[in-house]
Amino acid sequence: MLVVISPAKALDMDPVATAPTQPEFQADAVALAEVARELTLDELKKLMKLSDKLAQLNHDRFNDFAEVPADDAVKPAVLAFNGDTYHGLEAKTFSEDDIMWAQDHLRILSGLYGVLRPLDALQPYRLEMGSRLKTARGKSLYDYWGATIANALNAQAETVGAQVLVNCASQEYFGAVDQNALKLRVITPQFMEIRDDKPRIVSFFAKRARGAMARFIVENHLNAPEGIKGFTTGGYAFDPDLSAGDTWVFTRAYPT
Repeated sequence: MLVVISPAKALDMDPVATAPTQPEFQADAVALAEVARELTLDELKKLMKLSDKLAQLNHDRFNDFAEVPADDAVKPAVLAFNGDTYHGLEAKTFSEDDIMWAQDHLRILSGLYGVLRPLDALQPYRLEMGSRLKTARGKSLYDYWGATIANALNAQAETVGAQVLVNCASQEYFGAVDQNALKLRVITPQFMEIRDDKPRIVSFFAKRARGAMARFIVENHLNAPEGIKGFTTGGYAFDPDLSAGDTWVFTRAYPT
């Protein structure tokens, strides 16, 4: 199986000893950074609905973005992203065997880089997939990436013999995967909290649970989709009554 997750807005660029690998679409990231570099502060602020401070920070990041970055300017992607999904993933505690398995089976979808392997070298950036950044390929990043991300996932699936993709990404990011080009069966875990006998999705908990599910798959080196039904991290359990088709629902009592 392959599993995909979203990136995070928050970053932790403190250095680590782990050596990074080269992103497959580094040239595209450089090209997009060059487009973003031409935006004024006000245009960047409007594009991503940023505060003045964050607009300046990311304007500076795009100006510093390099085709061949210095070693101290990058960090393995899975260790650099620092949002809720990554708190659930806890990649810093992976064994060496697990991180190598993840390098082949876990992918991070990115507005700037398209697709990242866990150890791919990440330069600091912020560019959400839903951003309507105009390029020569269209009016948005969805236009820019087209079928590229789906084709990359297909190629990796063929390399490792996978026929199933577990979608632990958000709708914003998985929307960049062209479903007409994707050749894999897609299973989407959904995480719900039960309160007053009613199930509902709570974004904060769902993001962490998606990261924890990705970790469960990596730690157990799962290759058969039925294996993910054994996920119980955080008190979740597979709920066959709420599940439908390839949307597999996991529920738990609302945390108190």
